[in-house]
Amino acid sequence: MLTQPYQDNIETLQRKIQEAEAIVVGGAAGMSAAAGYNWYRTDEIFLKHFGKFAHQYGIENIFYGFYYRFSTREERWAYIATLIKFVYDAEVGQTYLDLLQLLQGKNYFILTTNQDIQFSKAFPDEKVSPIQGDWRYFQCNSRCHDGVYWNKEQIEEMYANMVGTRIPTKLIPTCPKCGQDMEPWVRSHVFLEGEFWKSQIKKYQVYLMKNKYKKVLFLELGVGTMTPMFIKEPFWEMTYSLPSAYYITINPKDAVVPREIADKGLAINEDISRVLQDALQKKTKIAR
Repeated sequence: MLTQPYQDNIETLQRKIQEAEAIVVGGAAGMSAAAGYNWYRTDEIFLKHFGKFAHQYGIENIFYGFYYRFSTREERWAYIATLIKFVYDAEVGQTYLDLLQLLQGKNYFILTTNQDIQFSKAFPDEKVSPIQGDWRYFQCNSRCHDGVYWNKEQIEEMYANMVGTRIPTKLIPTCPKCGQDMEPWVRSHVFLEGEFWKSQIKKYQVYLMKNKYKKVLFLELGVGTMTPMFIKEPFWEMTYSLPSAYYITINPKDAVVPREIADKGLAINEDISRVLQDALQKKTKIAR
């Protein structure tokens, strides 16, 4: 497949968005990284919010800090409280705001493996399915029952009462049913795929059923190769099988279009923030 010049890619992206009768956005970690929130890197944001954990435990980035084996529950929950407090307080990244403007007036839905609630901050909840969890909720660690719990007040209390890298034992959240520790409702070996998770899948499935015979654009943003089964591979399969579907992937490193859909797809190997900004500028010029 021949590579188009960058400006041709922007024109194709803008035209396909304009022509689409339905747009399915698949957003992953690269989308947040483009907005300045890279969970896999030691950067200024990480050091500002998690510096004391980096110094004391040698933790190098946000993501791996969650899986670090702390010696005590009090230390682990201090880190979790810091992480979720950061998620709540982080401003919506410009990349998300640009996407919001690009999709303005369009029929769209967003499927995301991100858990950082950036999509939920920028877009209506009914248009977003976070299929890999959401840091704003707790679940029972032992999954003794099918329930998730909004955690903002608990997080604020834990964070406010943190001493160094520990919280008081009494503030560790426990399950109201069995008394075991709670756990953030994000993908892990105890991730609860209960009714709340099923409701997120159902929202997405209902949207697809209503729109699959329309002119559908599958717009993939920042999806890598770590978990292709959630967004990338289903987008490829639907683009191949649906007669009026088109697929666009934007990613500086992992944007590829399979040979089977070469005539129905476009890979833009550029920074997502730059591409969305340029597409938005083009949309603005056309509107004038």
